[in-house]
Amino acid sequence: MRIRINSSAALLAVTAVVALASVGCASRGASNGGQPAAVPAGAPAAPARGGAKAGMDAQGNVVDSSKIEAGSGRTVKGLNGYEGEITGNPGRNSKFARLQIGMSTRQVTDLAGQPTDQGAYMTGKAFIPFYFGSDRHRFEMTYKGQGRLIFAGGGMGDFSSGNLIWIIHNPNESGYR
Repeated sequence: MRIRINSSAALLAVTAVVALASVGCASRGASNGGQPAAVPAGAPAAPARGGAKAGMDAQGNVVDSSKIEAGSGRTVKGLNGYEGEITGNPGRNSKFARLQIGMSTRQVTDLAGQPTDQGAYMTGKAFIPFYFGSDRHRFEMTYKGQGRLIFAGGGMGDFSSGNLIWIIHNPNESGYR
């Protein structure tokens, strides 16, 4: 008995299995089951445990924004159910004190003004086959003497919009990426 295998059908089946496995893993995300408590943007960050984290001092202040890693700050719930992170402590007269996680780029620029520098980059989700969800790219705004704001999402091919997901307070920010 001889069995014939259609190579294009086999390739399609393997591709479908890999795509479904990738989307399944990506959809699990960082859901921890519990809802984090909402913390106002102006509240000080919790001090780093067991010494300072990369780019931060022992008091939880950001000293080098380019070295900050996700998870260095506190997780907060924002507008429309957006979950994000606030890292560092706001400086005196900070433009970022009125910002909330989940705000659009337009809302942020209305409150904080135009950034000193800005740019966009792709995330790893952009390389997941058949993934059309949010956070395929990020948009970053840098404000001299204030810190950085990171936005996720926007439409496909739209690298200048999205919703605020990360506020990095750094009174010593140079203003350039």
